[in-house]
Amino acid sequence: MTITLPDDLLESTKLTETELVRELALTLFQSDRLSLGQAARLCSLPQLDFQRLLASRQIPIHYGAEEMQQDLRRVADLVWP
Repeated sequence: MTITLPDDLLESTKLTETELVRELALTLFQSDRLSLGQAARLCSLPQLDFQRLLASRQIPIHYGAEEMQQDLRRVADLVWP
């Protein structure tokens, strides 16, 4: 999907296109609309870099029981293939 914004609208934000996409990803993550991985992918950042961006904005990472179970399964798959 492609979203097209008029140039004057983008200019009025005083943000670059990349910055605007990052703001969108941060907002959608913070409102639980995107997962950590989805938000990182939206702004074309490795997940660790997106986590650093969240930390710089003091936005907590949503890490619940389901995410922990997924991580534990991934680790188990790496250790015991």
